[in-house]
Amino acid sequence: MSELLNVYTMNEISLNNRVVMAPMTRSRAYNLVPTDSMVTYYRQRATAGLIVSEGSPVSMEGRGQAYTPGIYTDEQIEGWKKVTEAVHGQGGKIFIQLWHVGRSSHIAHQPDGQAPVSSVSRIAEGCTTHIPGDNYQSVRAFHSQPRALTTDEIPRVTQDFVKAAKNAIEAGFDGIEIHAANGYIFEQFINGGLNDRKDRYGGNIANRLRFTLETVDAVSAAIGSHRTGIRIAPFGRLQDMHGFDDEEDTWLALGIEMRRRQLAYVHLSDQESLGAQAIPAGFLTKFRETYEGTLIIAGSYTQERAELALREGLADLIAFGRPFIANPDLVKRMKNGWPIAVPDKNTFYTGQDGGYIDYPMYNVD
Repeated sequence: MSELLNVYTMNEISLNNRVVMAPMTRSRAYNLVPTDSMVTYYRQRATAGLIVSEGSPVSMEGRGQAYTPGIYTDEQIEGWKKVTEAVHGQGGKIFIQLWHVGRSSHIAHQPDGQAPVSSVSRIAEGCTTHIPGDNYQSVRAFHSQPRALTTDEIPRVTQDFVKAAKNAIEAGFDGIEIHAANGYIFEQFINGGLNDRKDRYGGNIANRLRFTLETVDAVSAAIGSHRTGIRIAPFGRLQDMHGFDDEEDTWLALGIEMRRRQLAYVHLSDQESLGAQAIPAGFLTKFRETYEGTLIIAGSYTQERAELALREGLADLIAFGRPFIANPDLVKRMKNGWPIAVPDKNTFYTGQDGGYIDYPMYNVD
């Protein structure tokens, strides 16, 4: 019997299976608004137990990648409504990932060309992003010099997430996922190797977690904790993140706080498949013992590894990223033991329909 294909109830939300489509930036929103092609893309993949959308910036300030759809204007809300209606029409569930990249940005993305914001004014060394180019093609550019948010500014960013969460519910999403992984704004505060602030948002573990927890609480109060999830990447090294002395204790402390809040889920990402450091052996077991709610894990899982993780009780749901790109019918392929197609990396961020909505369903003939 397949654990992966069994139904699951996620804090009041019923899922048809335990397969999660992981959030993946695809850079198809030319005008920063969801397109008809995006409607098709998500509809095609709606047999996943849960879809987590691509990262959707909560404000212009939060932007850091070219052609990503936001969730801060009326036009964007209307565009996302078409996506959620399409997914629900196929019997699926969909959360939106709320995104603020912090310093991982370029002045080309920022209002009036201002500096990106972060916990500190230190640039992410050697890191690049994509900025808009000619003919909807993106151009790679190094991050711009950031500025540190003042203490009084931080609640404003939290309110940007609250507003975006309310917009998401208006757009028909079943819930939201706060992106606190991959070296973006929240991790820029959590990481003790970067955050050297002297105010209440820096220093000890409680202070470094404060911004994240304040935002989780404010969003939960606005839309309900059962519709609020969070993605983290313990020991993550993307976007020039570095190790620090109390690293394991920091992430386990966050797990304790998430357990108290009874969220929809915690989504834990292992970045080894992205060329970064893997989560140390044994940590997942420790986190599972600390956080008792619904846990999603992601990290280049195959169906076989996913089934094993579920049987061993390491997680409740398994997220798959790239397999969903070339296999819109991934769940059906898993159910029937059909081959899993390999996506074309050259079309991940092209802005075209090719390599986006033209991957075929499996033909049994």
